[in-house]
Amino acid sequence: MDGTVLVADDDRTIRTVLTQALTRAGCKVHATSSLMTLMRWVEEGKGDLVISDVIMPDGNGLDALPRISKMRPGLPVIVISAQNTIMTAIQAAEAEAFDYLPKPFDLPDLMKRSARALEQKRRTPARPAQSREAGDDLPLVGRTAAMQALYRLVARVMNTDLAVLITGESGTGKSLIAKAIHDFSDRRSQPFVVAQAADLAGIDGPSALMARARGGSLVFDEVADYDDEVQARIVRMLDLAGDNAPRIMATSQTDLSARMEAGQFRQDLFYRLSGVTLHVPALRERVDDIPLLAEHFLARGERDSGALRRLSGDARDLVRAYSWPGNVRQLENTLRRLMVTSSETEITRGEVEAVLGSQPAMEPLKGGGEGEKLSASVARHLKRYFDLHGGQLPPAGVYQRILREVEMPLIEIALDATAGNQAKCADLLGINRNTLRKKITDLDIRVTRRRKLM
Repeated sequence: MDGTVLVADDDRTIRTVLTQALTRAGCKVHATSSLMTLMRWVEEGKGDLVISDVIMPDGNGLDALPRISKMRPGLPVIVISAQNTIMTAIQAAEAEAFDYLPKPFDLPDLMKRSARALEQKRRTPARPAQSREAGDDLPLVGRTAAMQALYRLVARVMNTDLAVLITGESGTGKSLIAKAIHDFSDRRSQPFVVAQAADLAGIDGPSALMARARGGSLVFDEVADYDDEVQARIVRMLDLAGDNAPRIMATSQTDLSARMEAGQFRQDLFYRLSGVTLHVPALRERVDDIPLLAEHFLARGERDSGALRRLSGDARDLVRAYSWPGNVRQLENTLRRLMVTSSETEITRGEVEAVLGSQPAMEPLKGGGEGEKLSASVARHLKRYFDLHGGQLPPAGVYQRILREVEMPLIEIALDATAGNQAKCADLLGINRNTLRKKITDLDIRVTRRRKLM
């Protein structure tokens, strides 16, 4: 790697680590804790690459991007930030940063991106980033790898004309992703229309819908639920769309490709909707984001009502350990209720338990009396889970959720019993070794080898 890198971060440790790593890679490095100093270096013509934090003591790194682009067109900037929200990724993309990484970042990954930045020059100058105050209230918050990958993909596709299919369980925020794509795109001044199957009824339904959406964005909500006739209407409508056609997006709780293969969803419609597929992970798949989301909702509640509330340590542990079958929507509603029902500043574990006690949860499987068969224990667990939904059906996807909850501990215990030897574990489970490896990867199971078997 060859070139001069300008590093701007108010954290001395980060400056030291980056300086050492980049120097070892063959680069010259100028490091500073001041945005003003960084801008002076850029103006003087120093540097082939900028790596900058967002929040600096004397300014905002994102706000400086248009100025950097104006002074030095083609100078790549990699943004690093501890503000792990979708807004940071979107604003970085709008300001045409070369790349964006959340803190804590993976150093080898940053080095690879730096090498690419030094080899590649941007073709067009950046345009100024625009303030998006409305986005501050979007609960699209998360520092987990899955959410950060989603943020970056949203930032890449928002100004394209590709159709977007957004998948995920109920309550994960699919509609918020669609709204974010619209609100931060070039179509933001045009209508944002969410369509239901009823909007396509009648002879004039499709044309009226297209007229409402004009050159904005048209979202087909839970499109898997549309019957064959409605699906056919959408296909014909899209085929006849003119030059001022809206950006097409769709949301779905279920796997559309599986429904298509089963003959339950039109193939031609599937390929028209799935230009880019964005999957929003369930809350239980990004447990580390739960405390962050909880703080976000409590802070928003404080802004709205003036009531200061925070979770006690025990309450926070309980919130983090809960399975949240209703995902982010359930978490938000729970915390809004606690904001009202809690009389003290600190919300206790008992108060959280009282609220969650009436809500459905995927709890760990627990055995009954001594000698009870596993099937009986599972049956009790499942019956309670269905009963807790108060006569309503649980969120779609129960089969895979239950299998995952049984499969993960089974594989973990078998790996522990075989001291992490995957060949022996596969034999013990009676499955192919490649199958075991795939499940370990899919379930994100950590494998630890020991010298002796139990």
